[in-house]
Amino acid sequence: MPVITREISFHTKGNSQVVDITPLVYAELETSRIRDGLVALFVPGSTGALTTIEYEGGVVSDLKEAIERLIPEKIQYKHNLAWDDGNGHSHVRASFLGPSLTVPLVKGNLTLGTWQQIVFIDFDNRSRSRHLIIQIVGDA
Repeated sequence: MPVITREISFHTKGNSQVVDITPLVYAELETSRIRDGLVALFVPGSTGALTTIEYEGGVVSDLKEAIERLIPEKIQYKHNLAWDDGNGHSHVRASFLGPSLTVPLVKGNLTLGTWQQIVFIDFDNRSRSRHLIIQIVGDA
């Protein structure tokens, strides 16, 4: 069973930007020739996370507001006291959602729901170049 490992790169603005990466994942799937298996995505870094949502303006806003209520930016974080970089909330938010996502692949299609997309959330307090690891495991 083949395992294909690739990297997806893109630029983000930070500050809880939500990026629909579904098209980037499908582009990698097309060149992999794997039709059935698993697609695993991983964020190397501690201020970004992966999840799925309906990528629509209202849901994106609702998600950002919910995260701000759960893990506020403007409270004191020990990380900020130690490093003075102001992104303590970014690390906590990213660890709360998590750095990885696995989606089954069936007949060349991700088994996402009708309105479900894979999104990357950049919780850092500045723009960054982001790199995601994608592993596609399965049969052609």
